[in-house]
Amino acid sequence: MSLFLCVDCGGSKTSAVIADRSGTILGRALGGPSNFAYMSATAFTDAVRVAVSNALKTCVSPPSIDPVSLPPNTEIFASAWFGISGVDSLAAIANASAALSALLGIPLGPRLVVANDTHLLAAPLRLHPDIKNAVAAISGTGSCVVSFQHEPTGMLSELARTGGWGWILGDEGGGFHVGRETMRQMMYDAARSSLGMEPLPPSSLKAKVLERFGIEGVENAPEVLPVVHLPEPSTAEGAASVPSYLLVAREKRLSQLAPLVFEAAFKDKDPFALNVLKVCAEGLADQIAMLCREPGEDPSLKPRAVEANEAVLCFGGSLVGIEDYRALIHEALAKKGHVFKYVEFVEDAAAVGAVGLA
Repeated sequence: MSLFLCVDCGGSKTSAVIADRSGTILGRALGGPSNFAYMSATAFTDAVRVAVSNALKTCVSPPSIDPVSLPPNTEIFASAWFGISGVDSLAAIANASAALSALLGIPLGPRLVVANDTHLLAAPLRLHPDIKNAVAAISGTGSCVVSFQHEPTGMLSELARTGGWGWILGDEGGGFHVGRETMRQMMYDAARSSLGMEPLPPSSLKAKVLERFGIEGVENAPEVLPVVHLPEPSTAEGAASVPSYLLVAREKRLSQLAPLVFEAAFKDKDPFALNVLKVCAEGLADQIAMLCREPGEDPSLKPRAVEANEAVLCFGGSLVGIEDYRALIHEALAKKGHVFKYVEFVEDAAAVGAVGLA
């Protein structure tokens, strides 16, 4: 059997898609988070196993009710392409490749391609023969920006990258940043209040955040600080005595605020929430701009930079799937003088990758 597998491994979910040689998608399934930087090799492999095993159910004959066990008894994959969040070094690629080779029964080599998840996003570059560069920007739970060049061989080669540093050091424009910036702005406004400055107008976002964490009154906003800093309980006894939100990993307490921020900004038209998203959009725009050459800039200063007006900007991830948020990023980029010739949002990177492999 000649199946072509593509798996998009992210901080929130694992998406596996399987196609046949004609490019017809035969199976797809989701699994749990699989950011390679945040979990053990075993936990990463288990997340991939769940997604791929379930995707295979409709690919075998006869179709299976139960997940197909891995590694397979026979060689079923012609090739596989993995785009993995958190794979940002040669050592990480080698470690992930070894685990995936054992899981899928695919020998290490050209049939098993393992790279950062931004590589899947750059696929639309092949659709535009008049340009040779792409910038792929992921903004989901975290964020990462990578630029690519279309080689004469038809392959895409990485030029430069920034971001993908995790929730403590970066992830500008991603869910972690949105949650973190919300908390920061709330603390800043609490400081204004302590100075006796003019009260700010009510904010639906502040009310939603305080309600989420069981805090009454905006004047008590500083009580959210333990929500950010307290670690999750290490014992079952400890877990039984704390609020449910403290059972969530600290970074997730921040990223899970993103839906509240987007709802307040774009549905409630809350100026406070909109300002939070503008700050985050500008952070992601700064990283995109870092990989670009400014108009009139000496090419020798950044030899591997791309010119936006001769490149495609490829977005991927849940946050940039929201058109209003992408508009804020475009606005911030335009102010910096970077207007891309083409802009694409890749909604289903795993499907694009599987069809491309076939």
